[in-house]
Amino acid sequence: MLAARALDEAIVGGNHALAVRAAGILDKAGTIGPDGRLVLLSDAVRRKEWKRAALQADRMAEDKVFAFTAPLLHAWIAVGSRKGDPVAPIEGAKDDPLATAYGGDLKPLLLIASGREKDGLAALAPFLARADARSERLRIAAAALLARKGDRKDALILLAGDNPAYARARSFIERKQPLFEGDIAAGGIASLLVRISGDLRGQEVPALALSIARIATFVAPESSETWLSASELLATRDQKAALAALDHIPADDLLGPAAMDRRLALLVETGGGEKALADARRAAEADPASVAGWARLGDLLGSLNRDREAADAYAQAVKAAETAPSSSTPTWTLWLLRGSALTRAGDWAEGKIAAERAYALAPQHPVVLNFLGYSQLERRENIDQAEQLIRLASKLDPDNASITDSLGWAHYVRGDYAKAIELLERAARGEPSDAAINEHLGDAYYSAGRRYEARYAWQAALVYADDDASKRIRSKLDVGLRPDLAAP
Repeated sequence: MLAARALDEAIVGGNHALAVRAAGILDKAGTIGPDGRLVLLSDAVRRKEWKRAALQADRMAEDKVFAFTAPLLHAWIAVGSRKGDPVAPIEGAKDDPLATAYGGDLKPLLLIASGREKDGLAALAPFLARADARSERLRIAAAALLARKGDRKDALILLAGDNPAYARARSFIERKQPLFEGDIAAGGIASLLVRISGDLRGQEVPALALSIARIATFVAPESSETWLSASELLATRDQKAALAALDHIPADDLLGPAAMDRRLALLVETGGGEKALADARRAAEADPASVAGWARLGDLLGSLNRDREAADAYAQAVKAAETAPSSSTPTWTLWLLRGSALTRAGDWAEGKIAAERAYALAPQHPVVLNFLGYSQLERRENIDQAEQLIRLASKLDPDNASITDSLGWAHYVRGDYAKAIELLERAARGEPSDAAINEHLGDAYYSAGRRYEARYAWQAALVYADDDASKRIRSKLDVGLRPDLAAP
């Protein structure tokens, strides 16, 4: 019992040596579980004792829940030991649906890692047509292996496109900087555990997900993705430990920006907003050509309601982007962020100029069209032009609830309450917890004489409204809709 408790505490606390000792005691007593097995496997992998690692993988096959991991672990152990065909364990587990599901992703990486690059790229091909997180993860992992083996050309081909993650990975390869350090097999096992941890988290098994993520850091402590995963899971129970986990990710690492974003968010959540702000400002000023650094500072200032300063930070991001055309961040997004910050700061004149710059760069982007259109509509200026912009946005993205709300509000402003209600009801079905949409719907109901439904919509809006909107909505619930209480 004491050894089991010690194992749990050592895993969650990140104490590898203690976890190995506790797992060893439980193993001798015959009471070890899959987490203990993985701890012992992590020790064997770190020491490159592949026979011992294979023994632990064999024992995992005896577990009712985690038996599917055995062939996957054996595949990477074959890469590390350079004995046998790494794909064979996966091919032999076709009757296990979980092993097959995870193994499908591993096969291209195993082939590349074992020197069969052409076969690996062929196995990767079915994933390349997709644009989801799974495909992104595989592309970057495969490119990292190819680059490490000296095939920078194929690595860069895999990372073509304007995806920001691909652009950052390309910059590493172009500078001949490795995308990951350490043993390939250990990194493969750690990445597998990170994925399993993520799936467990999605199934709302947070304690086990955290244990698996922590064990991933034991397997490959040089792997940044393991520390980022562990930090995300630790944040719900120990934010200090979550911050400490991020200390293992260098600023110049592939995941450095993601770690910085996570660190700043944790600091803000724990009352360290000023510390977060100082860190973000220091990072931006240390690398003034970094678009991401200035944009991150702007985002943080905006979250702290320092909108004028946020707008200034976005201006610096625009400057950096315009002097570095290869930036992965589209310049129009930075202009739009600046326009939004200026508008929130009460400077609509300058905000409109910035939004129009975004529109000039992205005249067919629905977010730009909606922002510029609705911002004018709520100020009752250029109503015809504003409605045209919103209509185009709706045509381009008809299922966007915010845009549907804007179009409904345009009809309301013109006095077409029936059409306004039709559109606003559709928007509310799409985003039932959006305070602005529900308030708009309440105003439209009231103006159409549907007073009971108006109260219902306003009450729904009140649940999620900010302080200013809450005061206005409460007044409407008390006295009804007056011109001075109309939603913007």
